[in-house]
Amino acid sequence: MLKLLQAHVRQRRPRQCFLLVFKFFVSSKSIQIVGEYGGEKTKAILSLINSCNFYATPNSYSKLLAECSTSKSIHCGLQIHARIVKIGFSSNLSLWNHLINLYSKSRLFSLARQLIGEIPLPDLVSWSSLISGYAQNGLGEEAILAFHEMHLSGIKCNEFTFPSILKACSMTSNLKQGIQIHGIVIVTGFECDVFVANTLVVMYAKCGQLLDSRKLFDEIPERNVVSWNALLASYVQNSFCSKAVYLFQEMVVSGVMPDEFSISSGLNACTGSEDLSQGRRIHGSLIRLGYDADSFSANALVDMYAKLGDIEAAMMVFEKILLPDIVSWNTLIAGCALHGFHDLTLELLQEMKVLGTTPNMFTLSSILKACAGMGMIDLGRQINSHLIKVGFDTDVFVCVGLVDMYSKCGLMEDARRVFNLMPMQDLISWNAIISAYVQNLNDEEAISLFCEMQKEGFNFNQTTLSTILKSIASLQLIDASKEIHSYAIKLGLESDVYVTNSLIDAYGKCHYTEDARKVFDLCPFGDVVSFTSMITTYSLNGQGEGALKLFCEMLGKQLKPDPFVCSSLLGACASLSAYEQGKQIHVHILKSGFELDVFAGNALVYMYAKCGSIEDANRAFSGIPERGIVSWSAMIGGLAQHGHGKEALDLFQQMLEEGISPNHITLVSVLSACNHAGLINEAKQYFKYMRDLFGIEPTGEHYACMIDLHGRAGRLDEAVELVSTMPFEPNASVWGAVLGASRMHGDLELGRRAAEKLFVLEPEKSGTHVLLANMYASAGKWQKVVEVRRLMKDKKVKKEPGISWIEMKDKVHTFIVGDRSHSRSKEIYAKLDELGDSMNKAGYVPQVDIDLHDVDKSEKEFLLSHHSEKLALAFGLISTPPGAPIRVMKNLRVCKDCHTAFKFICKIVSRQIILRDINRFHHFKDGSCSCKDYW
Repeated sequence: MLKLLQAHVRQRRPRQCFLLVFKFFVSSKSIQIVGEYGGEKTKAILSLINSCNFYATPNSYSKLLAECSTSKSIHCGLQIHARIVKIGFSSNLSLWNHLINLYSKSRLFSLARQLIGEIPLPDLVSWSSLISGYAQNGLGEEAILAFHEMHLSGIKCNEFTFPSILKACSMTSNLKQGIQIHGIVIVTGFECDVFVANTLVVMYAKCGQLLDSRKLFDEIPERNVVSWNALLASYVQNSFCSKAVYLFQEMVVSGVMPDEFSISSGLNACTGSEDLSQGRRIHGSLIRLGYDADSFSANALVDMYAKLGDIEAAMMVFEKILLPDIVSWNTLIAGCALHGFHDLTLELLQEMKVLGTTPNMFTLSSILKACAGMGMIDLGRQINSHLIKVGFDTDVFVCVGLVDMYSKCGLMEDARRVFNLMPMQDLISWNAIISAYVQNLNDEEAISLFCEMQKEGFNFNQTTLSTILKSIASLQLIDASKEIHSYAIKLGLESDVYVTNSLIDAYGKCHYTEDARKVFDLCPFGDVVSFTSMITTYSLNGQGEGALKLFCEMLGKQLKPDPFVCSSLLGACASLSAYEQGKQIHVHILKSGFELDVFAGNALVYMYAKCGSIEDANRAFSGIPERGIVSWSAMIGGLAQHGHGKEALDLFQQMLEEGISPNHITLVSVLSACNHAGLINEAKQYFKYMRDLFGIEPTGEHYACMIDLHGRAGRLDEAVELVSTMPFEPNASVWGAVLGASRMHGDLELGRRAAEKLFVLEPEKSGTHVLLANMYASAGKWQKVVEVRRLMKDKKVKKEPGISWIEMKDKVHTFIVGDRSHSRSKEIYAKLDELGDSMNKAGYVPQVDIDLHDVDKSEKEFLLSHHSEKLALAFGLISTPPGAPIRVMKNLRVCKDCHTAFKFICKIVSRQIILRDINRFHHFKDGSCSCKDYW
């Protein structure tokens, strides 16, 4: 009969329909059925009650109020309330509770509270309705206060009230209150109720007590899918995504069938832990369970694939969504923008608009990323104008996107203008503008903004501290590094992975290796990034042995090296000239598949060149798939250091032919190649056209190369003229070149002038004093030598000792002049005596004129024979098989006597000797040196 009536009703006018329904169904059950038609029908029934003399029972009004609560028809509810009072049903507690429920759900809490105050004895339902209303509307504090009132009145909770009040504790992170309510749950015996237990699990997790949350979960006697969902969601929200992935697997193994919420949480966990393979397995489960048509699950799938870089899979899932909503579009577009698919991002925007979905601020934020990535500033400005028109220009999220877009396009004035015009700047916007200045290498302004942010009273987070530490590291501000370290400790961020690694980097670049190591030792995680930061610190500060030792520790922890740590290690090997260990790192690179990585490739070129194997460097250079300016500069510089000037210039020409523009470092290498090979005319040509051909203004390094080149060639007048015509004040490298040239050609007056300039620019360096003393000694002016030594003593300047080292079986052996501390000293000195006899027979004459000691000739010959590089060479000869090349490194310029001796020795022992001093490489073979005695 009901179906016949409904069919008949649909054919009539609305007013007639309501009247017919009302007349046919006069019971309370009929009111419930009619209520299912919606709020408008409820209004019609209420209108008939008011206009007719029909008598409705309290139960009828209860049903009507329930319908009002469902549809939140507050106007109807107020009319019913008035009629209840009018006809004398105000003493009916059930009606009062329905009204409290209606007002609470409709956020009319003042009316709900007033009713509770008017009820003589409000019961559990009354208070539960109010508490539930507060909790559902996000008013956690008010819900807790209402609970306290109820508790004080002596009313005990039940399994329906506890979830609401525990939800209030969760949203306010009120752990103390939550623990108290947990106690009440236990006392009242509801701890075994699955709904109460589930909300307890969520409450502890939301308050950061995941261990307690898991413990409670394990104690639930009959866990349902809601229980698992509660814990899963908690793990994901607290960023324990790897554990959440494991939990999802545990849930499936336990036999609980996941629902769409479980699967969504599992997918989010895979996204957070970057576990694409597990995400694909969950995708398979989703299809088998028939949830692939669920839009909620589909969006989670698109989000996972898009964020993890599998854009093709994300597109396939997206295309199967029948009616993609704005969330679906935004998820896909954001993933494309995140992974650099900028063209596709813009195409999706066009398709989205064609299909009738209007972009929102989240869509446009992703589009701004694409604009930044493609340098499409015009489109970015159009989006900015559109945002102003639609009123989104004041939204913080959008403004941060604009700041990012303008800064990445190099338009810092526009980025700053957007930031300044924001009506309310929050922590995210401050972080964005500071990061923008850091990215654009304006470290001073970034630090200034950080100070301004501090004055404005904003708290810092890990993003703020790790970002500003980049600028502090760049400027090498040790005091600021320590200050930020203090902030991190105060804010409890000293164990944050980003802050820790940034602190290590800052201390390292400020040359405070011990402080960096202390931070590293205290970090709880010890991941690849932290090891990379510390290894880089060792490498930057010339502590290659420390870097290699730490690398062994890293491998012992089963951590897999990445291209960055390999690059840092290769830098450490380069500083030590640790050729064998560098080759071992090369093997790690090949095993890990990093040989095509440009950073690793460049580091290999640099390492092999610095270790004296220009052939290996050239092979590494040839293996780089996409050679950039860093690759070319490293190879050109390597050839220059090895004295292959012509080859370096040929490679430079090849670089230009391939369309690669040089930078100032490349041209320093080119001029150095000319310098080492004595190619004056070629150097003059490149120097002359630097500005016109390449748009590069010569720096002090370029002038120093040219001055050194002229000085070595004996053109001191031209060198001095270059100094006088420089557009800026000559720096230490320029005057150092003048002093070196003066010493080489015995110009005492010019050398004295250059030394006086260096005493002002670098008063702490001993090299200037030593070179000046050498000049006076060569001219036989011993009194002047004494004066220079006295000056060094007065200024407390200590001469840097000559140190040489050689790598043997993964160990570096170091020597100083006259060193007898080595375990094989007797063999080393015996070998030197043997070599000395052979050299004397071959015509070797010691260069005693270079020795500054005021002693007789025989004593000078004895001192010269025990120079550090000779000791290292002798150790190499007794420790390596016949015919093997020997690589020796020295921290200073090799002396003329050792250079002469090495030419004799290489012929006597039939070995190639590769010596690296502070200036260049010397390849000794068959009685001659690759430098052609020009160093």
